[in-house]
Amino acid sequence: MSYLCWATADEPLKLREDELKHLDDAVNFGRKHGVHVNLNLHRAPGYCVNPPKEPLDLWTDEKALDACTFHWAHLARRFKGLPNDAVSFDLLNEPANIKEETYVRVVTRLVAAIRAEDPQRLIIADGLRWGRDPVHGLASLGVAQSTRGYDPMQVSHYHASWVSGADKYPVPTWPLKDGSKPADKDALRRDRIAPWQALERKGVGIHVGEWGAHNLTPHDVALAWMRDQLALWREAGWGWALWNLRGSFGVLDSGRADVKYEDFRDRKLDREMLKIIQAG
Repeated sequence: MSYLCWATADEPLKLREDELKHLDDAVNFGRKHGVHVNLNLHRAPGYCVNPPKEPLDLWTDEKALDACTFHWAHLARRFKGLPNDAVSFDLLNEPANIKEETYVRVVTRLVAAIRAEDPQRLIIADGLRWGRDPVHGLASLGVAQSTRGYDPMQVSHYHASWVSGADKYPVPTWPLKDGSKPADKDALRRDRIAPWQALERKGVGIHVGEWGAHNLTPHDVALAWMRDQLALWREAGWGWALWNLRGSFGVLDSGRADVKYEDFRDRKLDREMLKIIQAG
């Protein structure tokens, strides 16, 4: 979500109820169809991982933090009483380029605001460095943490236009043999699973909040990599969410040149990828 859907950067405390009702619709659709809804501020007052930059800085400006706290308190009131298996909160998408103590300070404020309204709400905090690194400083807060499943980037983001240097990645294989750092299933277990398991041993729940492979990654490579990722998360006992359902990383309308698509409800379905996901 972007807070700019129901407020403005100039008046972040003035909420538009006509727009907020769309959130109610999303949550109600989820409950109707048995789909868990995780509400996440991708653009919050003072921070977004994507451009354009916010006019205030959530990490240094108290006015921005006050506004962000206000929004989460409102959402907590709005959905108070709904069970956690229907709705959860993910505070901020992919915090980057900040120190852990700064992040802990901000998250602590946001969690306190939510719990003042709804003490039982399931809250998730993304890891640092775009969600990649566990945050041990949050372990005592009683919130879960969300990691990412994009490693190695040479596989998941091959020639992705928004990633600096991705246009120079060599054509990937899996296991990855020709890249900045060779990788295989065992390397992922060591480098991406084990550090988060250390956090899990402190009682913190772990969720893989995003993963997937861009449509320029060769299809057979993407599928082999996906099998290993899913096997590792099944081994760890972690849940996950694919980015995305429909689009260049997804099972629908991904626009790959090397896939024989199946027509499905006026969409192009990647049946091979779907089978791997269903098995995982």
